[in-house]
Amino acid sequence: MGHETEKLVDDIIKSYNELDLTGRIDAENMLSKDTLIKVIEEIRKLLFPGFFDNNRVRSEYIKFLVGERIEFIQYHLKKQIARALGNQEMCSGCEKSTINQKAEKIVYDFLGRIVKIREYLHTDIQAAYNGDPAAYSTDEIIFSYPGVFAITVYRIAHELWLLKVPMIPRIMTEYAHSITGIDIHPGATIGKYFFIDHGTGIVVGETTEIGDNVKIYQGVTLGALSTRKGQELKGVKRHPTIGDNVTIYSGTTILGGDTVIGNGATIGGNAFIVSSVSEGMKVSVKNPELQFSRGGASELVQDEFWDWCI
Repeated sequence: MGHETEKLVDDIIKSYNELDLTGRIDAENMLSKDTLIKVIEEIRKLLFPGFFDNNRVRSEYIKFLVGERIEFIQYHLKKQIARALGNQEMCSGCEKSTINQKAEKIVYDFLGRIVKIREYLHTDIQAAYNGDPAAYSTDEIIFSYPGVFAITVYRIAHELWLLKVPMIPRIMTEYAHSITGIDIHPGATIGKYFFIDHGTGIVVGETTEIGDNVKIYQGVTLGALSTRKGQELKGVKRHPTIGDNVTIYSGTTILGGDTVIGNGATIGGNAFIVSSVSEGMKVSVKNPELQFSRGGASELVQDEFWDWCI
């Protein structure tokens, strides 16, 4: 190693010591994102048998196949959860055997919720098919809709969140975010028959509550009104509540923990909402003026709202 290269190495290592937030040298409990992605894929195969397998899934072998997948998930997810628990301050002095037992119990409880997750996803697929005339089959929706992928990963991560697993639920939903552009925090509460149409740019914050039969379009933000206080807001309800049978069109922003969108409301595109909306209300932005010009002459045209918001 040349002198100049050695100096570069020494400078980088020095930065490891000085900038300790961005390094974990000799750390024992580091999570593996690659392993967690593999776990997600195995869980998806468990949730949608026959869709994401390389080979045909035969009914005569299904019991063996499900058992094999459960063993894979149990082994790898337990290992990752144990590492995540080991990173917690409250577990810093815990015996390794105690942490492993807790991780094993969490994985068992999580796998016991697979049927519930499948029931919710069944309604989500049905909502996507019923709500999108461009969909020609539910198979097409499962295979290709980014909203379904994001919702699937969210529903997996949400159950782990409820089981108080640290870090892993957020890693999972951010993985889905990186693929789909849909950012759903695992702490959000979302009911049945949830449909995301198109999806890119959607943000659903941690304390958001969404009822049943809700449909949202691309670019919708369900966010916090202000996060200036940072960590002081941890655990505070700061994201909106969306009632049942609500439709929210593209580009809309709804902010605040006290903001409630009532059952059956329809929120038009590009709205900015920081206060509650009553049941059954239709909210729209004032019609924009479109100006057309040719050869110096101009004409102002106002479109009807419902012609352009959808």
